[in-house]
Amino acid sequence: FLFGLTTPEVQALRRDGYAPARYAQADPRLGAALDMIASGAFSGGDRELFKPLVDNLLHQDDYMVLADFASYMEAQDRAVRLYGDPDAWTRMSILNVARLGMFSSDRSIREYCGKIWKIPVA
Repeated sequence: FLFGLTTPEVQALRRDGYAPARYAQADPRLGAALDMIASGAFSGGDRELFKPLVDNLLHQDDYMVLADFASYMEAQDRAVRLYGDPDAWTRMSILNVARLGMFSSDRSIREYCGKIWKIPVA
């Protein structure tokens, strides 16, 4: 399930000014999730543990996680609906695996060694 901003959308947001806190203010689900993280609910009541994370997401968010949230939730809803139809889920799962083609972690590592990292392959 694809979700998130396209490359041109990311470029436009970076060019025009990305204000991540606006996404949290505009989407009650996102705001509630960030509030829950900040409340200490996932850190034994320690409100300081995840403060740097929440602050970064609200004020910097280099990876535009908050901008992708609504799209992620829509993709998750599609996945839940599809999972409720076992025949459709099975068909999609099989097609997804079949479309992997020649993916292999060994091949990927060899390509990265040669093309990206420029190191010899053992």
